[in-house]
Amino acid sequence: MLKKRFRTLCQHYTYDKQLIAKLWQEILDEHSKPTRAYHTLTHLEQIFQELEALEVTPLLAFATFYHDIVYDASANDNEKNSALLAQKRLTELNVPTQLNQKVFQLIIETKTHQASSTENERFLDADLAILGSNRESYLHYTQQVRKEYALYDDATYFKGRKKVLKLFLEKEKIYQTQYFHEKYEKQARVNMLIEYNSLT
Repeated sequence: MLKKRFRTLCQHYTYDKQLIAKLWQEILDEHSKPTRAYHTLTHLEQIFQELEALEVTPLLAFATFYHDIVYDASANDNEKNSALLAQKRLTELNVPTQLNQKVFQLIIETKTHQASSTENERFLDADLAILGSNRESYLHYTQQVRKEYALYDDATYFKGRKKVLKLFLEKEKIYQTQYFHEKYEKQARVNMLIEYNSLT
């Protein structure tokens, strides 16, 4: 499904089937690394499922495929490096410069989740949809994230995780769009507060 979606998206900009196949293989390989537990192809599928209820524009589609293409739990520049790689790959695909720049900017915004446009808001909210999932799904998500940060001991991980949760809980609104706010805001706050209080 993702492979077909990627191929269809790219064919709007290039007829080079070998290039498309090579870029898809890169996406597949990066998201299938053993160091990943949550930031996998399943995460990309979930984002597309959330966006389907609205509109999946080329900007949102490219951002979905590339926003986590670079992911190292010990690094703090994953967003920048993912954006730079996306920029390079979209250039290879002959994607118009304006769209390429928008994809770059959107991926950069996944670091702070502060959107610069309404379209970007939709993507950033879809990326955080897991926070408002049911308790079982949320617990599974937290276990996957913990696996990705297995290089850290509990004390170090709990401190960092609580800092992230606190930043979200202190926001006036976790979700910036009305659609996602109404759908997930209440449950997301319940989920994160329970997790926050469990990290001792």
